[in-house]
Amino acid sequence: MSPKRPREAQNLFAAAGLEQDAPHPLPDKLRPRTLSEVVGQDHILGADGALTRMLATRTLGSLIFWGPPGTGKTTVARLLADATELHFEQLSAVFSGVADLKKAFDAARARREMGKGTLLFVDEVHRFNRAQQDSFLPVMEDGTVVLVGATTENPSFELNAALLSRARVLVFHSLDAGAIEKLFAHAEKIEGKKLPLDAEARAVLVRMADGDGRAALTLAEEVWRAAREGEVFNAGQLQDILQRRAPIYDKSADGHYNLISALHKSVRGSDPDAALYYLARMMDAGEDPLFLARRVVRMAVEDIGLADPQALVIANAAKEAYDFLGHPEGELAIAQAVIYLATAPKSNAAYTAFGAAMRVAKEAGSLLPPKHILNSPTGLMKSEGYGSGYEYDHDTPEAFSGQDYFPDALGHQTFYDPPDRGFEREIRKRLDYWAKLRRERRPK
Repeated sequence: MSPKRPREAQNLFAAAGLEQDAPHPLPDKLRPRTLSEVVGQDHILGADGALTRMLATRTLGSLIFWGPPGTGKTTVARLLADATELHFEQLSAVFSGVADLKKAFDAARARREMGKGTLLFVDEVHRFNRAQQDSFLPVMEDGTVVLVGATTENPSFELNAALLSRARVLVFHSLDAGAIEKLFAHAEKIEGKKLPLDAEARAVLVRMADGDGRAALTLAEEVWRAAREGEVFNAGQLQDILQRRAPIYDKSADGHYNLISALHKSVRGSDPDAALYYLARMMDAGEDPLFLARRVVRMAVEDIGLADPQALVIANAAKEAYDFLGHPEGELAIAQAVIYLATAPKSNAAYTAFGAAMRVAKEAGSLLPPKHILNSPTGLMKSEGYGSGYEYDHDTPEAFSGQDYFPDALGHQTFYDPPDRGFEREIRKRLDYWAKLRRERRPK
């Protein structure tokens, strides 16, 4: 690799030329020096990538980089500044406030007057509040800065609409196995030695990186530190040495919602294996099992309903079993419920029926039920016809009177339409039979 190009010295240590002799972590030593060296983001930096096309025209608008940690967002921003000959200014929303923003904007204005543009890179930009995000708008609009914001959170939810309308969102992907392998091969070339791992252990190390390039190189460095002369680790030894890296999973952010969505849709799609995989992912990452149990109950009523009435019973029983057994034994009860729900017949008929009834209830207003089904505890109410003509169903043939129960002004409505599968096949037969009796007993 070519030596690091000189940059503006950030401290006296670097200015004195001593920095090259200081120890550097492997991710820093292997930091790409050109955009072509960035791995895993070909959709952005390949021949037809969005940034490649921008650079070809020598124009660069404000950008939001959205993606998980260790995918190259900061590196690409720095290299973009080099490629467009802009001054690179970096801030972190975690450590910066209004005063820091004002200072950065003033410095950018001064540079602009001297004919030098500024690329302002803001890490974790979603951490800024609404007012702080709004402060970027004037300097973006008048060209004082080219803003490049980086975020691990969904910009649609975390960034102001006004800011998003002035910037293009580019999505950075987690590094796939091939990209991680390229990093390892590059590291071996720079270090002049192979990773002391057999083939299986090397594949495990790739998986442990979890798509994070920085983490991949940090793990590789730990492996080299742990190895004695001539030692080669197998997969079991590797996991003992590294104590495995925890999965990337933020219980309050995208990782949480992505996985619970995947679990729910796998159950709805009747794939018990995929459902178990996402359940295991969430449990392995430390999700609260009672949160999972509550979602399983929701799946039972939303996606199975009366196609299998036992689904709700089993989902509730799983929650009770976890309450009784605790961790880790109780987790098996939740897994069992997930399998049952995934393999049960599916119906959202009750879910859609309730939604339709809620809409009509809101739109129709406070309509009085028909008088024949109203109680008449007073003489006045009896004189007004309350309760008059009511037929007690148990005293009628087949315990079915066929009377109307909707408000007169509304007329009979149909909300529940059970499909011909699971237990709802039997309910369908009953409803069809009662509809036939209702037609026969309706006054001519």
